[in-house]
Amino acid sequence: MAIRFSTGLKDAILGTDGMKGALDTGAIYIYTGAQPASADTGSTGTLLGTVTVSAGTLPGAEISFDAPSAGVLAKAAAEAWQFNGVADGTAGWFRYVGDPASDDGTTTSTSLARLDGSIARTGGDMNLSNTAITTGAPNTVDVFQISIALN
Repeated sequence: MAIRFSTGLKDAILGTDGMKGALDTGAIYIYTGAQPASADTGSTGTLLGTVTVSAGTLPGAEISFDAPSAGVLAKAAAEAWQFNGVADGTAGWFRYVGDPASDDGTTTSTSLARLDGSIARTGGDMNLSNTAITTGAPNTVDVFQISIALN
């Protein structure tokens, strides 16, 4: 279990975009298996679903964050982050992409803003109430927060 930042996300954080700017209007791709060793590499596993606002179609249903508070960047409270299963399988990891119009998460890139993490029912970087994804079944991401501990 490890959150992995792409080189593009690290550059954005250190530049003028910041993490919120780099990841707002993004999407999360849910995959089977173990996450890749780097968020710069192409995706692995089977795509199980794409998290968007109310499971809507991209473009137009990109997810976003509320303003940071107390060192935490949290999903926009007014948005329902949802996806419908596009394949059957067990969710193992996710890739958050900051620009789904130009990044479907499948290719290798050192310039795109991405964040990878593990999925579990408990103890994952992202927890889902049900990791057994079924084609056509709706799923919800109720909580998604990013915090950076510097001390």
